[in-house]
Amino acid sequence: MAFRVTEDECGEWTVLRVSGELDLMTSPVLRQHVRDVVAQGRHGLVLDLSEVFFCDSSGVGVLIATRRLIRSCRGRLRLTLPAQGAVEGSHVNRVLAALGVRRLFDVYPDVETAVREQEQPLSA
Repeated sequence: MAFRVTEDECGEWTVLRVSGELDLMTSPVLRQHVRDVVAQGRHGLVLDLSEVFFCDSSGVGVLIATRRLIRSCRGRLRLTLPAQGAVEGSHVNRVLAALGVRRLFDVYPDVETAVREQEQPLSA
């Protein structure tokens, strides 16, 4: 599967849907997409990682840098990762948990839930 980032708008949220491997070669692409979104003044961001099947430390670095950038703009960042039992995307959840950084993110099971204002994130 080739690495892809597609962009959608859901109300006040910008949704970046990421698929493929998030690694040293592809993480700069995601970083640039995030910068472009923020430069356009959009500070409500959902990163849909449900189709990311591999994530290395550079991918985690981009997620942490995105969190820092969004927070500096007083924006909001939400990640979507499938439930723990899911095959697709569960790798990212395990990597974030193993590194002890999952608790830094508001994580939701899907985009539809993430863009609803009243929804609470899944526990870390």
